[in-house]
Amino acid sequence: MTLPPTTPPFGRRLADAVAARGPLCVGIDPHVPLLERWGLADSPEGLARFTDAVVDALAGTVAVLKPQLAFYERHGSRGLAVLEDGVARARAAGALVLLDAKRGDIGSTMDAYADTLHPGHPLAADALTVSPYLGPGALQPAVDTARQHGGGLFVLARTSNPDAGTLQNAVAGERTVAQVVVDTVRGWNTPGWVVGDPLPDLGSVQDRASRSGPATGSFGVVVGATLRGLDVDLAGLGGPVLAPGLGAQGGSVADLRRLFGRDTAVVPTVSRDVLAAGPDPAGLRAAAERWAAELAR
Repeated sequence: MTLPPTTPPFGRRLADAVAARGPLCVGIDPHVPLLERWGLADSPEGLARFTDAVVDALAGTVAVLKPQLAFYERHGSRGLAVLEDGVARARAAGALVLLDAKRGDIGSTMDAYADTLHPGHPLAADALTVSPYLGPGALQPAVDTARQHGGGLFVLARTSNPDAGTLQNAVAGERTVAQVVVDTVRGWNTPGWVVGDPLPDLGSVQDRASRSGPATGSFGVVVGATLRGLDVDLAGLGGPVLAPGLGAQGGSVADLRRLFGRDTAVVPTVSRDVLAAGPDPAGLRAAAERWAAELAR
């Protein structure tokens, strides 16, 4: 089934959540050293205690929680059951859930990956991270599913890992690969545009954006907060930018301002710097609040 007509699409829900709670996205990354630091076993039971603690501490206050699927898959079906419960409880507490899966394939396989945006799916996330490197058209099933069910996508464009530029800065025609990704996502946020059509005129897109207020498109890109300089043009994107890399990866709020200014459509992500404050719920909340306060300055 599709979402009721009165349910806003992901882009609108994200804008509302950021307005109410601030832009912070906290990753849920229960890797083995962190479980050990919390005094938990590397088991489904330890995973459940970790996930419960993070969701209970943060889902009522942060805009977005971003569980990393791989850390749950490594525990098999019992790990996925933990994630299902965590996603449902996080959304019930008011947080949007971005499932960090980085999926990318073709045809029916992409259809199956995109089913996590279906409200009846056991994981039923608000948004999904996807990889574009099988070509923009390969992601069309995910775009269609997101539109049908009010979900969102964040497409890897210019990521925060040190050697990402090896591929992402490669030139494809007159643009880098990363810029082709950004331009494609800009097209998805333009009504009536489909893959294969000429890209919409940037001037008209920017004019429409200036009249409609902050970007509320449901399709965004991932651009790391650790870049030395912003080497993709995000003008007229029309959707959000997920900016990972704050904290332990070396990115700072100053880097965010340097790269993106004070764009309200940028969603900065912190994981280890918040999760290291656990397992005490008050410690987790305090760590998230420190980042939220810094982002609000």
